[in-house]
Amino acid sequence: MTRRYEVSLEISGPTAMWTRPDTGDAPVSYPAPTYSAVKGIFESILWIQAVEIVPVKVEICSPIVFHTYVTNYGGPLRKSRIMKKGSSYQLLATVLVNVCYRLHAEVQVVMRAERLLSVRTKAWIAKTSNPAHAYQEIFERRVANGQCHSIPCLGWKEFVPDYVGLFRNCTSVQRDINLAIPSMASTVFLADKAGRITTTFTPKANVQVSEGVLQYAQ
Repeated sequence: MTRRYEVSLEISGPTAMWTRPDTGDAPVSYPAPTYSAVKGIFESILWIQAVEIVPVKVEICSPIVFHTYVTNYGGPLRKSRIMKKGSSYQLLATVLVNVCYRLHAEVQVVMRAERLLSVRTKAWIAKTSNPAHAYQEIFERRVANGQCHSIPCLGWKEFVPDYVGLFRNCTSVQRDINLAIPSMASTVFLADKAGRITTTFTPKANVQVSEGVLQYAQ
């Protein structure tokens, strides 16, 4: 039986946004982070080309509280007439506040063609007989020391966490949270065979949060 190598962390912050793609110009957050968001958080701590992070589940450790958020957007996606005036676009969103999660994932070895690997990755693979185990040990050390590859975020880049690290004794799973999430986004920016950028959704009709725990489809 192949041994499974697992990694986990706790993350919290004042504001989070796990965007529902079907909510358009006034985006609304899912009540829990998406598969791709969790994957991104783990990879912000440690990213190694030879392994793949596979999110398993998220434990919701604070009440789900939605809040109206308004900001002025000045980026390139504004309408041309607004950009010519030098004006900003007022963006209205429904976000989550005072969030806390325990995230769990598995580490899997990725078999890529040698020509696709960087020189640094080839040297790293040559030094270890078990890349998944090596990743697990390095990840746990970085989490304990507060190190990261890039700053983790709670969905949107401006929503930075106030804590990222090992599980805290004062944190507990919200067992009273039970709900269904219809058609939850799974991965984003996935190019199809025609080169178009698409969003994929979970194959289940409803994603269940049971006793504060959301299991991701494998």
